[in-house]
Amino acid sequence: MAAAEPLVKDSSPIALPGLARALVSAGKLPAKTAEDIYQKSLSGRTSFIAELTGTGAVSAADLAHTLSSAFGAPLLDLDAIDSQRLPKDLLDPKLCQAYRVVVLSKRNNRLIVATADPSDQQAAEKIKFASQMGVDWVIAEYDKLSRMIEAAAVSASETIDSIIGTEFEFDEVSADTSSESNDPAVAEVEDAPVVRFLHKMLLDAFSMRASDIHFEPYEHNYRVRFRIDGELREIASPPTVIKDKLASRIKVISRLDISEKRIPQDGRMKLKIGPERVIDFRVSTLPTLFGEKIVIRILDPSSARLGIDALGYDADEKERLLTAIGRPYGMVLVTGPTGSGKTVSLYTCLNLLNKPGVNIATAEDPSEINLPGVNQVNVNDKAGLTFATALRAFLRQDPDIIMVGEIRDIETADISIKAAQTGHLVLSTLHTNDAPTTLTRMRNMGIAPFNIASSVILITAQRLARRLCTVCRTPTEVPRQALLDAGFKDSDLDGSWKPYHPVGCSACNGGYKGRVGIYQVMPITEEIQKIILRDGTSLDIAKQSESEGVRSLRQSGLRKVMQGLTSLEEVLAVTNE
Repeated sequence: MAAAEPLVKDSSPIALPGLARALVSAGKLPAKTAEDIYQKSLSGRTSFIAELTGTGAVSAADLAHTLSSAFGAPLLDLDAIDSQRLPKDLLDPKLCQAYRVVVLSKRNNRLIVATADPSDQQAAEKIKFASQMGVDWVIAEYDKLSRMIEAAAVSASETIDSIIGTEFEFDEVSADTSSESNDPAVAEVEDAPVVRFLHKMLLDAFSMRASDIHFEPYEHNYRVRFRIDGELREIASPPTVIKDKLASRIKVISRLDISEKRIPQDGRMKLKIGPERVIDFRVSTLPTLFGEKIVIRILDPSSARLGIDALGYDADEKERLLTAIGRPYGMVLVTGPTGSGKTVSLYTCLNLLNKPGVNIATAEDPSEINLPGVNQVNVNDKAGLTFATALRAFLRQDPDIIMVGEIRDIETADISIKAAQTGHLVLSTLHTNDAPTTLTRMRNMGIAPFNIASSVILITAQRLARRLCTVCRTPTEVPRQALLDAGFKDSDLDGSWKPYHPVGCSACNGGYKGRVGIYQVMPITEEIQKIILRDGTSLDIAKQSESEGVRSLRQSGLRKVMQGLTSLEEVLAVTNE
């Protein structure tokens, strides 16, 4: 459909990278597809190979075999390598992470390096300069290479003593003085251990695929926790003496007021990962009894550019969503609790719609993902820039598509609905448990039933469940009655599949790695419109949507169990019925 067209159209020929040319020459990738993926990587400032494997255009195994033949380099299965025995000191780990390489060994004055992209001359030159040795490439599958790089990331708790140990013992007295903790010059220059510690926390969080970093001060201890795949894990316990200096350092680079410790503050900062990748961080401070708790949300723009297939929609759900966002006007709502991936879903839709001939405007609090080509506005209630104010301004700016971060009040809802009724496509979010209750929630906000029925065209509710590790997951036996109680039908238990159980290995976190979306995608049909107009309940809407083939969140989650993507325990934990 039209929404899936390339983001950039240009009649001039595109200079493809060596990797793309090799795949086109080998007949593994059409030239047009290679150009589209390369343009996408340029606009998203991500690597071509990450976009290539992320979209599924070429499998990692097929890619590795093709490049091995094209470049005459040996092919290595990294699963057969013990990562604990690899040399640790031949190359800077940051360089390895930036260019996605693994040093296998040293032979004379040359490094044997595993890579998924042997055409990357910049990586070769950087490695030669850093090591003062030559480089011999060995081809590895991109997914296995990424797993090994992540597994090889040194735990922060193992190196914290070497980073800050003795220096803070000598600096313990001055750390409590207000003059030093409030002075940006001191925070940036004298507290070099704090700078290194914070930098390491950010890099470790990124390499471990964490979504949030929590810096938590208590009376007698101080801890750092990462939220990985939805679960908080304690990573480090630095000395309590660093809490003021660490808070000051974070505030300085987030452009916050370091002298204000009595009220919460919000800010942003950036960290460069590799030569062309920049990660945004959203910073939130909160005064507690024993100091300021700081939570840093990691905002990776590439997560919104992986494509709709990477989100985990089933084929029928994907078709419903693409049909809705392809319409010229109406309202599409995404609902779910905080941290359920609503923003990524919205930006994935915006990424599909983001074309040179379309005017897109967003109002968010705050804007989390930077998307070139989209006019993004940060809501500022103190300055009078509310969602409603921004929406009124958007409507005077000739928009085609409007995205509202959240419908919080009747005024924002009223303007959004009027925009949807007057020729604009409006995307927004609400905090409700499922799709049917979203409509009754809007009714309770004071919106007239005929306005809801005439504007809302689709609602998608979602949750995030932890994805089973494909390396160590094992089939398990679950009693038939337990499966029926969970929501499976007799027809589902035909013996053609088995539920999987998490085990745990070096490539994952307790049997899980990453997360997969569970969705309830409900189009607003004529029958549902009739229920809304007669002020029906969410139960009436749910019954009607089920009769039209819309699966509940539990039913959608059970399909993910049948597909082996997640475990039954995880689905039961994230869905309620």
